[in-house]
Amino acid sequence: MLRKLFASATLLAGFSTAYSQDSTTTTVEQKKPNFNITGSIDVFYRYNLSNPPKEAETFNNYTSFTNSQNSFTFNMASIKLEHSVGKVGGVIDLGYGKRADEFSYNDTKSSLIVKQAYLYYTPWKNVKFTAGSWATHIGYELVDAYLNRNYSMSYMFSYGPFFNTGLKGEFTVGKSTFMLGISDPSDLKYADFSRKFIIGQYSTSLAKDAIKLYLNYQGGNANGTAKMNQIDVVATGALSPKFSIGYNGTVQMVKAKDDDGKYGDTKNWWGSALYFNVDPKPWFGLTLRGEYFDDKDAVSGGAFGTNFFETTLSANFKIDGLTIIPEIRYDNSGKEMFTKHDGTTTKSTASLLVAAIYHF
Repeated sequence: MLRKLFASATLLAGFSTAYSQDSTTTTVEQKKPNFNITGSIDVFYRYNLSNPPKEAETFNNYTSFTNSQNSFTFNMASIKLEHSVGKVGGVIDLGYGKRADEFSYNDTKSSLIVKQAYLYYTPWKNVKFTAGSWATHIGYELVDAYLNRNYSMSYMFSYGPFFNTGLKGEFTVGKSTFMLGISDPSDLKYADFSRKFIIGQYSTSLAKDAIKLYLNYQGGNANGTAKMNQIDVVATGALSPKFSIGYNGTVQMVKAKDDDGKYGDTKNWWGSALYFNVDPKPWFGLTLRGEYFDDKDAVSGGAFGTNFFETTLSANFKIDGLTIIPEIRYDNSGKEMFTKHDGTTTKSTASLLVAAIYHF
């Protein structure tokens, strides 16, 4: 009897051991997900020294996100959610306020609050595919205030693309990355029946990453009414830990269709800007931007028919996650584009601005 009990126990133990071994071999290792939340809030006060009258309905401002006069302005509250697990991930970037409204100027209702929403897949460490809506690769400046050292925006940023919606692939070889994609016409989250744009970028770094270069492109047929091609160059160079230079140059070429359905001659707008950054202290920095913007063919979103030259000096005072930016800006135009307090027009104007940005 004892022998039978022992045999039964041995048999059960064998089954238990076999089951245990089977369980071990079939268990799939669970990948640990990564989740990150960041955000920012920015507010500002702007006073144009020409002080145009209210009835003139102008702020003497032709660039994005600072259209106000003698006003304290809440500009944007933003929150960004990032989640990834293994080789896949997704990003949701939401914004609320005047800045977000201008960024998503083609959208209505709930789409206004979506700055970016995309997913990505990285099958190998040097290959990445992204689908959705993301901020443009073109230009030096970015939509989020905490990512710029000047608070007011350049003309090139304001009339270049803001974002793309589509599919892109990025391929890295050494220190160089190639990006190629297809998207709806720029600044549209929905574009039924539309023609598509081709987008591309080549980026690389030199001199132990002290110099970074970006060559950008977008082009296509905007809903059958105009053919557009844009070439953009960005370069940054760190000359020392306390001094760096940035450059942005862009040209957008447009061939519009006339009433007879024929494409006319190529017209363009173009711009060029230099950024000088100095940081004598960890908590204090200065940035001087000088920009030339030429829209004599009147084909930018502003259809100006003239040129602008602007100079902006911004200080950055940093207190933990808070940055305070006092700024002075001077704009000059080839035409009388600005309004004085007495209602007459002038070719130049100056503005003072103070902004506060909190980033977490």
